[in-house]
Amino acid sequence: MEVEGVCVVWQGAILGGILFWILSSSYLNLTQKLRSFLQPWVIHHVQTKTHIVLLIQSYQHGFLDALFSGLSCVVSVPFYTAFLPLLFWSGHGQLARQMTLLMAFCDYIGNCIKDVVSAPRPPSPPVRRVATTKDEEDNALEYGLPSSHTLNTVCLSGYLLHYVLIHTQIQGPYVNYLGVSLVCLFVTLICLGRIYLGMHSLVDILAGLVLGLGILAFWLIVDEHIDSFVISGQNVTSFWVALSFLLLFAYPTPELPTPSFEYHTAFNGVALGIVTGVQQTYHQFHHGAVPHLFSGDLTLPAFMGRMMLGIPTILVVKFCSKTLAKWIIPVVANTLGIPIKSSSYIKSDKKIKEGGYLLSKHGVFDVDTGIRFVQYAGLAWSVVDLVPSLFTYTNL
Repeated sequence: MEVEGVCVVWQGAILGGILFWILSSSYLNLTQKLRSFLQPWVIHHVQTKTHIVLLIQSYQHGFLDALFSGLSCVVSVPFYTAFLPLLFWSGHGQLARQMTLLMAFCDYIGNCIKDVVSAPRPPSPPVRRVATTKDEEDNALEYGLPSSHTLNTVCLSGYLLHYVLIHTQIQGPYVNYLGVSLVCLFVTLICLGRIYLGMHSLVDILAGLVLGLGILAFWLIVDEHIDSFVISGQNVTSFWVALSFLLLFAYPTPELPTPSFEYHTAFNGVALGIVTGVQQTYHQFHHGAVPHLFSGDLTLPAFMGRMMLGIPTILVVKFCSKTLAKWIIPVVANTLGIPIKSSSYIKSDKKIKEGGYLLSKHGVFDVDTGIRFVQYAGLAWSVVDLVPSLFTYTNL
């Protein structure tokens, strides 16, 4: 009972602290004050360091365009969205849980800072901006500082290296040196590529590096505690639902609308779906003794079978979750007398074209946020609950 009481206290303290931050920052107008302090300094560095971007781009070559564009895709949000389910299905549940939650945390911190500072990317022209995919075109609509690609690469590749060195049989000083060298090389290429592609200036990259190292150091301290809470803590589901809801409000309003809040909403939903699904099915599908890829119990053909069954299933669940949310959320809002708006998901003659935030300045509820949150929460839940159940029924 004493342990449960302590758990309730710290959960209440976290939720209360976030609520206090939401109210106080709104009352004191902290976003505007921070922006007026930071934005001129960042803009100055973006403008005065444009010659560095142009210098790097002077080595323009088709091979470099393809190389850096490919590397950007490898560390993009869509890549992680596709890669993380495969980690769960390969039997590496602890690594998959931690990398998913770390990705959500990085996405929240990085995008909050982007929209607080609201600093531009390098001016184009004269900078040549290379956006070869729809994802890169959307990224270009966000503000520049910090570089999300840099921040995410530092955190996720660093954590992956830490996990491999600590939790596997791969040991030895030479292995450590090789692993650190490869991660440093990878991070360097990503940083260089973001400048070469004209997506970021030097100050964006440095901010991403510093923030990434800080977040990684923090996560290495708390990761075991978070994982223990997710798999065996008290009030896990209710706490995470409340946390996810508050985090939708604990987000700054940028100078102009950007897709950043949409990315935060999606990964916020993913984190909720993963946590609730794992908490309920840990002893069935995600404990330490489950079959691992390349072991005698989980062969490569079996894993390929899991992919062929799992990927279509989660896509169907995502579609169904979205459809259900598009039907239920407006009905509930209208029943409660809450005015709503939608910029993309729901056709209406009364749309308010003001993008992507939970409450607009008109006091109108943005149903797109709720729909996006529900569809990604449903997708993540299916990754750790529904799909593993199908694996059991099909002997995969």
